[in-house]
Amino acid sequence: MKVVIVEDETAAAVNLQALLRHAAPEAEVLETIETIEESVEWFRSHPAPDLVFMDIHLADGEAFRIFDRTEIPCPIIFTTAYDQYALAAFKVNSIDYLLKPISETELRRALDKLRRLTAAEKDAYRAQISQMTGSRETGRPTSFLIHIKDRLQPLGIGEIAYFYTCDEKVTAHTLDGRTLPMDKTLEALGSILPDNLFFRANRQFIVSRSAIRDISVWFGSRLSVNLTVEIPEKVIISKARVPEFKRWLTRQGE
Repeated sequence: MKVVIVEDETAAAVNLQALLRHAAPEAEVLETIETIEESVEWFRSHPAPDLVFMDIHLADGEAFRIFDRTEIPCPIIFTTAYDQYALAAFKVNSIDYLLKPISETELRRALDKLRRLTAAEKDAYRAQISQMTGSRETGRPTSFLIHIKDRLQPLGIGEIAYFYTCDEKVTAHTLDGRTLPMDKTLEALGSILPDNLFFRANRQFIVSRSAIRDISVWFGSRLSVNLTVEIPEKVIISKARVPEFKRWLTRQGE
């Protein structure tokens, strides 16, 4: 059984490989991939493995963005550190999911489930994933309804400078200086916001193209994104994500 692991946390990837050696000695890990960009390139240029383990929340965004750009015609077992957000949807659109930290018992359960599936059932799971990612492309919002006490306040995406998460709370910060609470995670927002207008800079920020003033070269070949509004901390783009950010920034109104 040939396996690919899509996981941006080194310790989690190493732990999963160790568990696989016990739970499925026949498994051969072909590659460990850390980002959406690397995943797209790998699956475009290699034959499909027998199984993919895929972290839902990668450093550069929600893993489902991979399916917007390439096909993965093999079973997928998703992994996540978060059980409070949208796991019901992920569970029905994959072979299975594993909650971090992954235990050998849960891994064996997921692999046993995979082995019991017929070819037709595997095809049905892949069709569900395609349907879900397709609906994401046609369901981009143009505004949000923000709950503030006993009121609902509309917020157009064109008003938003950035989204920020801190202490498990997400806020939207507008171009005119307002701060509004959001009831979605950055991962959920990243899956529905227009890709040509917003960029998942890191684990704390999603930034709007319209709010970017300029970019500074930062330590270690990273970039610091300077916005036209005040920010609670620097918006740093990691060295690994600099090429993707530059490509996004130079895209013209897709």
